[in-house]
Amino acid sequence: MFPVFFCLSIFTHTHFRNRLSHRGSRGTGAYPVTQGVRPEREGTHPGWDASPPQSTPSWSSPTGAPTSKSISGNQDCPGHKFPGKRRTVIARYGPYKDEYCTITKGYHGNGIHTTKYTLVSFIPMNLFEQFHRAANLYFLFLVLLNWVPVVEAFQKEITMIPLVVVLCVIAFKDALEDYRRYRFDKMINSKVTKVYCGKQRQYVDQHWKDICVGDFVYLSCNEIIPADMVLLHSSNPDGICRIETANLDGETNLKQKQVIKGLAWQDAEVSPEAFASRIECESPNDDLNRFRGFMEHANKTRVGLHNENLLLRSCTIRNTESVVGIVVYAGHETKAMKNNSGPRYKRSKLERRLNTDILWSLVLLLFMCLTAAIGHGIWLSGLKNPPFLIPDGTSPALAGFYLFWTMIIVLQVLIPISLYVSIEIVKLGQIYLIQSDVDFYDEKQALGMQCRALNITEDLGQIQYIFSDKTGTLTENKMVFRRCSIAGVEYPHEDNSRRLEMYQAQDCDSELDPSSITVKSKSSLLSLSCRSLNCNQSSTSLHLLAASDGEMDLQGKPLGTTGCHDVAFSSRTEKGVIPDPQLLLKLNQLSSAELLLQDRPEDDPQETAYIVDFFLAITLCNTVVVSSPRLPEPQVSCCSLGFLQSLESMKLLFQRFSVPQFASFSTSRSNAPADSPSSFAQKLFSRGSLSTPATPQDKVEETKGLQITAPMEWIPEMDDHARGVAKAGPCGLEAESEALVYAAESPDEAALVHATRAYRCTLWARSSNQVLVELPGLGRLAVNLLHILPFDSFRKRMSVVVRHPLTNQVVVYTKGADSVIIKLVAPLAGVSIFLLKHIREQTQRHLDNYAREGLRTLCVATKVLEETEYSMWLKKHTFAETCIENREKLLLESADELETNLTLLGATGILDRLQEDVPETIEALQGAGIHVWVLTGDKQETAVNIACSCGLLRPSDKLLTINCDSKDACEALLLKLIRVVAEASDSKGDEPSGHMLVIDGQSLELALEDSLQEPFLDLAKHCRAVVCCRSTPLQKSQVVRLVQDRLGVMTLAIGDGANDVSMIQVANIGVGISGQEGMQAVMSSDFAISRFKHLRKLLLVHGHWCYTRLANMTLYFFYKNVAYVNLLFWYQFYCGFSGSTMTNYWMLIFFNLLFTSAPPLLYGILDRDASADILQQLPVLYRAGHFSQAYLPSTFWCTMLDALYQSLVCFFVPYFAYSGSDISIFSFGTPVNTSALLVILLQQVIQSHTLTWLHGVVLVGSALFYFVFMLVFSATCVTCNSPSNPLGVDIRHMQDPQFYCVCVLTTVLALLPRYSTASSHAHMHRLGPEEQRRGIQNWRTALGYGEPSITVTAADGDPRGCHPNPVSINS
Repeated sequence: MFPVFFCLSIFTHTHFRNRLSHRGSRGTGAYPVTQGVRPEREGTHPGWDASPPQSTPSWSSPTGAPTSKSISGNQDCPGHKFPGKRRTVIARYGPYKDEYCTITKGYHGNGIHTTKYTLVSFIPMNLFEQFHRAANLYFLFLVLLNWVPVVEAFQKEITMIPLVVVLCVIAFKDALEDYRRYRFDKMINSKVTKVYCGKQRQYVDQHWKDICVGDFVYLSCNEIIPADMVLLHSSNPDGICRIETANLDGETNLKQKQVIKGLAWQDAEVSPEAFASRIECESPNDDLNRFRGFMEHANKTRVGLHNENLLLRSCTIRNTESVVGIVVYAGHETKAMKNNSGPRYKRSKLERRLNTDILWSLVLLLFMCLTAAIGHGIWLSGLKNPPFLIPDGTSPALAGFYLFWTMIIVLQVLIPISLYVSIEIVKLGQIYLIQSDVDFYDEKQALGMQCRALNITEDLGQIQYIFSDKTGTLTENKMVFRRCSIAGVEYPHEDNSRRLEMYQAQDCDSELDPSSITVKSKSSLLSLSCRSLNCNQSSTSLHLLAASDGEMDLQGKPLGTTGCHDVAFSSRTEKGVIPDPQLLLKLNQLSSAELLLQDRPEDDPQETAYIVDFFLAITLCNTVVVSSPRLPEPQVSCCSLGFLQSLESMKLLFQRFSVPQFASFSTSRSNAPADSPSSFAQKLFSRGSLSTPATPQDKVEETKGLQITAPMEWIPEMDDHARGVAKAGPCGLEAESEALVYAAESPDEAALVHATRAYRCTLWARSSNQVLVELPGLGRLAVNLLHILPFDSFRKRMSVVVRHPLTNQVVVYTKGADSVIIKLVAPLAGVSIFLLKHIREQTQRHLDNYAREGLRTLCVATKVLEETEYSMWLKKHTFAETCIENREKLLLESADELETNLTLLGATGILDRLQEDVPETIEALQGAGIHVWVLTGDKQETAVNIACSCGLLRPSDKLLTINCDSKDACEALLLKLIRVVAEASDSKGDEPSGHMLVIDGQSLELALEDSLQEPFLDLAKHCRAVVCCRSTPLQKSQVVRLVQDRLGVMTLAIGDGANDVSMIQVANIGVGISGQEGMQAVMSSDFAISRFKHLRKLLLVHGHWCYTRLANMTLYFFYKNVAYVNLLFWYQFYCGFSGSTMTNYWMLIFFNLLFTSAPPLLYGILDRDASADILQQLPVLYRAGHFSQAYLPSTFWCTMLDALYQSLVCFFVPYFAYSGSDISIFSFGTPVNTSALLVILLQQVIQSHTLTWLHGVVLVGSALFYFVFMLVFSATCVTCNSPSNPLGVDIRHMQDPQFYCVCVLTTVLALLPRYSTASSHAHMHRLGPEEQRRGIQNWRTALGYGEPSITVTAADGDPRGCHPNPVSINS
């Protein structure tokens, strides 16, 4: 039967392979997916640039920005030439509907099928997959071999039993999993959305599975996107659509998508039947951050498409009433499905060792069979016409050859076929226990442990190197504005510092913040965002309206009372910034007309200009999405200027600010450019779709051609405002401003925007081409947003290009890493070089001070572009945006060209506190012999400070610093430092010396070159810790791979952000922290935790348990199989090596399959060689896993020798006890089998460190099951063991006292050595509490453990008393 099934499986697999080749491996479009380091993608073709491993930024120019005419018409840029495959998309019911079938032929539908099998294909395909395992093939070979008559050992059906049981168990598990996938597929495919129907000429409800490429889909607020679509229309007048990508990357912050240029300002929705454009785009691929293509209109004008125009399947529409899109990828061709790889499977170190031992078992089996074959041939040669043999002409040599194969069948249980199934069950049990540990539960985030990799739990107990990110991993990643420097003047914010010192995190997180409400998409708040933004109305109000009293959310709470912890980066600590009095006074000069119009010698107008530009840059240069649960979605529709009620006063103000970026401008309407403030206001209010009548509270004034809407209640007195700040608390915000909610993609941006609000520099609204900001004294200004150059890991900076609302000049605002921005600063014509040099030097000094305090630093700069300069750059940038080939490279070059000759405005210092128990966790990990490396992108001083705070750097350690500019200098320095640490290492042996290595990004890049890898590793492995600062995501993964491959060690990488994904995937074990930066690290990880401190128990306790349990269980499996097989082998010496057995075939097969299968499972899941408290107090116990002490080759062979001894006792004690009697063969085999069973079960009792009532039930139950089966079999079996007949044999034995005496004596003699060895080792967990305490204390004293060398008490993470000895060499 099985040979037929096997052949059928091969045939059927070939038939169904093509059907499955396009399917996702596991999961559906609604499952979280992982995007990380990928091989060459299917659909990526020569000539198309593969994106870098880091997330590709979304470059955008708002729709209001001018476009280059050089790319329109029939002119083609080189980027539009597709050298490889491409996809053409046209409207299904458009003007080209006759060509639709031809063009879309071969495109996939939107139905998903993630199941592996059908009812017809399940049996053959599942068998084919299972027979990929060598063990299953081996037992299939034995089944087929037993069908050969000359070597047949058992009945054919009996030989099939072990294989059938194993195959059925695995097939049942696979069937359940596939049925679950089938039900989920059916649920997803049956979802309903609105799709345009050509026959009915309207949008109708249609199932997801019926959607095709080219269909127009209409989606409403809170609907899930059914396929990858290009956004053609949005109800938002600015052409914006906000989506939530939590189903893709776990990030709950809203992302902004943009309608294709030229389509955003249509008053009506796109008509599918009139849609005459063609879309040319790249073939389906798995890159979530890249989309390249163009749309060609009927007049041959082409518009570039990028990632901001693409709505991805499984994302959710938020804060937008409705959108319309055309499907470009459907079903399994969507990016979500191509990324859906399901659970991660890795091969553990123990599993690789297991395969080696199975080969040794095979060698032992061949040795036994060869010995039996030779013995059988010799035995036959010594016989002379025996009467019990029927002459058949077979020579002794040929008979020995046949006997060899017969013994292969008889001794088949030596190869543990059930071991693989048992290991899978044990690992599932271990994962269940890990996830059920309440110590891993974080009440603040309502998250526990997540085990995403199912087969590497034992590797947790063998980790030797840990590579950790800093921000969000060691620290909270809750950024708080701490201090700043503007124009070379530092503002320490001492009051704010004292507030942070008094702040208690647990108290704040539990308090409710009435000034904010969540905009995260939780299931309980799905309709909240719709109602608060009037999604159900036909149009959205343009003005900010007060929330209606008594409006309630879905949970019955008044709107605005949700806790602050529901909004990412919006806790009270982050929002509550106390302004610096000196800076506040200087900024408030703008609020007083008298101060503006008077000449005050003590005031520096240049400094005031720097301050204004500094705050304007921070407010504008970000990607923060502004929303309000109490207010309709704000639109940029007014400029309220407060005291500055004429352009003349503005001109006077900026003429006094004698810096180039604030050049004067003319107020003449005839000379005003098209985008001047006056014409901008006119255009803004002339658009019917963008404006509504002003509210009665507003007063509209016409001042020299500029239309200004000035709410009367917004005119404050300066003194009243100052008093209001003191009364209102840290922020000093007005009630209207407090209703704003900032959804930031990074905590740095949130901290800076909240800080500007404290100074009344408020970000009010953001659209695709405008930003509404408020400055003290200037009121609300609508800033024309021309371009956004987003942050990326290559440039390490972000820039925005705006049309200044007052000077009408094109201004670039840039913020980024100080190491990059400082290099881009250059002197300007007409500005004092001495002044700029002074600002640069003072700012650099402040940056160094911030870094030494452990603050995250950021530089802010600006640049003014001439119109001609901007026009030339715009042509190049527009060309880069619309090109497809080398698009990313061209955009980077365009950004580099723009971000030069900057004017330094200032710098910021942001505090990121350490997580709780980080120093204790690192100390415990280092005590366990684990090397801890920190890989961070922060400044060197910041990294060293954090290393000192968290205990990586001790006061007695010597600090080795590598800062090199060339390869030769780096090589010389490495060799010199190797000699320095060699002397200290010689005195300590293999223990790391008291040195910590700090290397910057540039030196690390040199050290990773092939010629320097060896000296770098030689130095690093002799240091107690290593800190790599200014490292890129690519360098992080390269360091992990280098250590892992060159040193041959087990590595673990832990991080919380998307920049940590690459190193998490490279390491043997990847751990993600579900923190403030979304869930991309968690999605890519093998295990997910909520806090870094949980790593201590995960490794030292659960890792140690999982490794020792699985190692001991595996050795126990080999032991019991070898012990039982040897019984059959010893019997061959007394039966002429004929292949006969002293027990019936059923007992032989069921002995390992049933009678002794359950106890090892319990042993592998519940055994504990030490308690959790002992393992955490004595981290040195973890070091046993580094050298695989629980599963060494010597341990394996000692176990084999123990099994050999016990088999000798179990066979020869009954043999000599019944010697000379007339008992039958089966009568002799019964005490042998019974003694072996008792010995094997009691062996586990001796080896177990933990015994519970469950162990007793399983062990006693296994023994009782054996005796019950033996009695029933003996009483009922007549012909089931042909040609022998064991009927009544076991019943007679059960009535013989000698049988019990023999079994007891055999068991005692067999277990005596093992029991003596186990008794000599005391188990600490079995001692009393007081004895345990004294034993642990004595052990710690003997090992040299003392109190932690560093104690951190400062709230801001400032190390007290940590003064390492530097050995810093800079080249």
